[in-house]
Order: sequence, then C-alpha cells, then structure tokens
Amino acid sequence: MTRMRLAGQRTFHSLRVRNYRLFFFSQLISLSGTWMQTTAQSWLVLDLTGEKSAGFALGLMMALQFLPLLLFGVWGGLVADRLDKRRTLIWTQSAAAVLAVALWVIVLTGAVQLWMIYVLAFLLGVVTVFDNPTRQAFVIEMVGADDVANAVGLNSAVFNGARLVGPAIAGVSIHAIGISPSFLLNAVSFIPVVAALGLMRTHELVRHAPLARSKGQVREGLRYVWDTPALRSTLLLVTVVATFGFNFIIVLPLLAKYEFHGGAGLYGLLLAVMAGGSLVGALFAAARARPSRPLLVGSAAAFSVLAMLVAVAPNAVWAAILLVPMGAFSMMFIATANSALQLTSRHEMRGRVMALYALVFLGSTPIGGPFIGWISQEWGSRAGLFIGGALSLAAAIPAAWSLRRELRREASEVVALPAPLDLDLEEATA
Repeated sequence: MTRMRLAGQRTFHSLRVRNYRLFFFSQLISLSGTWMQTTAQSWLVLDLTGEKSAGFALGLMMALQFLPLLLFGVWGGLVADRLDKRRTLIWTQSAAAVLAVALWVIVLTGAVQLWMIYVLAFLLGVVTVFDNPTRQAFVIEMVGADDVANAVGLNSAVFNGARLVGPAIAGVSIHAIGISPSFLLNAVSFIPVVAALGLMRTHELVRHAPLARSKGQVREGLRYVWDTPALRSTLLLVTVVATFGFNFIIVLPLLAKYEFHGGAGLYGLLLAVMAGGSLVGALFAAARARPSRPLLVGSAAAFSVLAMLVAVAPNAVWAAILLVPMGAFSMMFIATANSALQLTSRHEMRGRVMALYALVFLGSTPIGGPFIGWISQEWGSRAGLFIGGALSLAAAIPAAWSLRRELRREASEVVALPAPLDLDLEEATA
C-alpha cells in the first residue's frame, strides 16, 4: 500500500502547484471539447463527400489545419520567447473559441460547404502557430525544471483523458441530435481555460527575462538545434513517426466506416479505446523522474509494429484490442520526446525548440496527411495505416542501432575501479 501511495504521489506530484492545478483541470474540459469537434468535423467531411474522395478530403482538411505550422511554426516559437506566455495563451484560446462558434453557426444553419470547413481549419492552424509552442514552453514556468517531466506526462494524460471523453460524447451526440452541438460545446469549453489563466498567481511563475529583439534569431534557433545532437536526433525521429504514423484522424474514420461498416459510434469507440491506452502510457511517462533515450526509441518501434498489426486486424473487436497498447506506446513516445526537448533546451531557446517540435509533430501533417489519405483512397485504409507504421519502423530501427552503439561506447569508456583489498577482519581491526 505504501509503495502504491508513493507511486501515486510521484505520478501526480506537479498538482501540488496551484497554477498548474488550474491549468490541468481547465485543459481537461477544453480538450474534451476539442476532441468532440475533431470527431464531429471528420464525420462531417465524410457526410459531405463520397467514399471515393473521402480519404483525400480528410487528408486535405488536416493538411490545411497544420499547413500554417509548417510555414510559420518557427516564428510562433520566437513570439513565445519574446512575449508573456500567459497573456499570449489568453488571446489564442479566445480566438479558437470564436472559430468554433463560426463552425457551429454554419452547420446549424445548413449553410456548410466543404470549402468553409477548409477555411476554418486553416484559420485554426494559424492560431495553433502561436498557441502550441507557447503552451508547451509555459509548462516549465508553472512547475519549474525539476517537475517538468512529470507535468508533461500529466499534460499527456489530460490530452488522452479528453480523447476518451470527447469522442464518446460526440459519437452519442451526433447519433442523437446531430453534428452542430459538438462545435458549440467546444466553444463553451474554452471559457474555463481563459478563466484559469486569468486566476493564476503571476508572482509564482518561474519566469526568465524575455528575449530581446535582434536579427537572425530564427536562424540562431535552427542552428542551435542542429548543433545539439540530443535535440537533433529526437526531432528527426519525431519527424518521421509524426509524418507517416500519426494520421489517426484520417485513417480511423475510414477504417470504421468502410472496412468495419460501422457509424459514428464505432469511430468514437475506436478513438476512445486508443485514448484509454494512451492515458496509461501518459501516466507511465509522468511517473518517471527523467525521460530516457531507450524509452523514446523503444516506444517508437513498439508503436510502429502495433500500427501494422491494427491494419491487418480481421474485425473491429481485434482492432479495438490492439489500439490500446498502440495508444500507450504512442503517448510514451510523445511525452518522452516533449520532456526531453524541454529539459535539454536552454531557457532562452525553449520557445523556438518547442516550435520546431510542433512543426515536425503537427506541421508535418500537410505532407503525411494527403499522402496517407491518398494511399487509403487508392488501396484502402488498411494499406494507409500499414504503410504509415512501416515507414515509422524504418526510422526507429536505425535510431535503435545508433542507441545500441552509443551505449556500448559509454560502457567501454567506464574506467574499472581497483578491486577491494582482501583483508582479514581481525587484522584490519587490530
């Protein structure tokens, strides 16, 4: 019992910080709304398109939503380094709420067309350019360097707890009363976040002097990452896995509707069981004091293999079962990469480093989304998921080989200590 209590205290250690508690619980509400909108928006695109063009339409929607990150993500990180992060988040969260209201209105009035969804997705991407790196870098200001790995793990747990609740509510809501309420509820869910940010005790935040304006700061951030091996290798692995493996919003609705012949309820269920596994993975990551490179590489490889197994699952039941460990390893990978980058970065570079993380993790979607969507359209969603997993594994294997060489080199460099003297106890104490 004592061990369990200590493990629980270690896992939820960051919640002792009042500012982080406000952030944690408000994010749980807001992200549930976000996942409701994500689920409903994907299903709306399916309703507005036919089976032959659904894969490409979903891929294009996701590409447009994350295209701003690909184009301007590094500049968003520069803004995060220069401006007050709490105030920036109040503005970005408010803007996201306005966009959710706009989506609710056009769906409720029946005026919705596919191009409108694309435009709103792109505008949300513009908001994300500034919101994502600021939110990532704000974590260490709330809890300090010692607890950042724990807080990142708990943030991942919040994300996946919301991914359990949001799609489930959206699936029931779409079936019972239609699609539009999901968008309204998402808009309302931003209110607790803005309120929590306003209620924070600013004197308790661990702040550093804001970055002064000067020329070449974007290039400086890029050069810093490339010249730091730990940052460079982590971001390269995240780039490939995120680009080709993390396309669930494209593949899962196609899998539910056209392979398993289900409806919005089955799609929500598949998202929910994957989120359940991800929640377990996030809590595991939160319980670890520090991120480790073996966990980063191992979780990437395990996720890749499980994605390929889900792709060949004979029915929805087996797919749902395999999605649980797949979700767990995906979240271990994300949380480990995130906390490793934050802890390795200098504080004046953290916003730009996390912007690059957002760029390769989310901004890669305009490349991977249409590619996996096109494969799913031409050869089926099983092929899209399998090829995404295979390409991710192709990146994890050389990373594992490189890690093995590093560990061997470190072991060979350890200087052997001299053997202890074999003294008779009586002689030694005489």
